[in-house]
Amino acid sequence: MDAELRHSGELMHTLGSFREIGVSNYELAQLNIGIIRGPMDSPVMTQFAANLQRINAVAEASPGFVWRLQTEAGDATAIRPFENENMLLNMSVWRDVESLNRYVYSSAHVEIMRRRKEWFERMREAFLVLWWVPTGHRPSIAEAVAKLEVLRSKGPGPEAFTFRQAFPPPDSLGAEPPLTFDDECPAT
Repeated sequence: MDAELRHSGELMHTLGSFREIGVSNYELAQLNIGIIRGPMDSPVMTQFAANLQRINAVAEASPGFVWRLQTEAGDATAIRPFENENMLLNMSVWRDVESLNRYVYSSAHVEIMRRRKEWFERMREAFLVLWWVPTGHRPSIAEAVAKLEVLRSKGPGPEAFTFRQAFPPPDSLGAEPPLTFDDECPAT
């Protein structure tokens, strides 16, 4: 069994204990950012742009998907809240960590992740953050960026975390320790 599938299976097995406790009043929000290698309409970004609609449709059809940030064009590529105009963002809400993990590591999304070096510059700081939001809450961009800053300054904790060290929803029973995985991103 390769590392990605083993990781995904371990995460699903461990996070299953969250669900056994009962239905949570929280959903999982995620933000990831990346610096593109050129304008979205440039030749270097052609294949990335060509796959956006398909990959977004895979996300929306995935079990546990709740919401994603998008403009009337159907994606978030025109939203540029950062000083660096080449910084793209992706933000979504999922039922739980398990659902997002399954989409990221076990769907057609992984084929795009494997090619990210073609389209995105390497980032030295954290570029993905996960956090719990009350059911029905849709995070603002400012909220998401603040969570990324918490992760960067304090490391993973209940307020902002990663797949590698996921935390249960705030309303989970008991003081469960964070989940720790040796997740190797399948795109590296």
